[in-house]
Amino acid sequence: MRRTGTTRRGALTATGALALGAVLTSCGDDDKNQGRSGPVRTEAEAVRAEKALRTAAARTAALTLAHYDLAAEAHPALAEGLAPLRTAVREHTKALSAGAGKAAAFAPPAPGPVSADAKAAVKELAAAERRRADAHAEALLTAEPELARLLASVAAAAAVHAYLLTELAKETAS
Repeated sequence: MRRTGTTRRGALTATGALALGAVLTSCGDDDKNQGRSGPVRTEAEAVRAEKALRTAAARTAALTLAHYDLAAEAHPALAEGLAPLRTAVREHTKALSAGAGKAAAFAPPAPGPVSADAKAAVKELAAAERRRADAHAEALLTAEPELARLLASVAAAAAVHAYLLTELAKETAS
């Protein structure tokens, strides 16, 4: 005799099919949201947000660049060793300033006095690079994909600079 009606196997199969259907329909990508969670931004809001992020990132890079200039001026013996890193920071500043508008063109205030000790000055530069890397990495959380890739690259470069400066500080005479 064959059973009629709902069986345990039939109920489980139907439940699994419903669950699979729910998962598949929720995986669709909304064009406006582009896979991001949170509120959907209008185009104008997205442009303003990107400009603000670029301005803040460019100012952070410009502040670090000013720190390099002060350290090289205070310790001419370090200038040659700092030159390639300084050049890279200058290029980062240019890249980040590209879409920031006029606000990023203004130079930030000087980072303050540089230590009279060359080794301490290099350690201060390493700390400035770590702060720059952290600031760019934090900005990644709200950046649009194209800017996020740039910020990630610049943050990685700043972290490498911090490492290289830490190693340079070990080799620098006090």
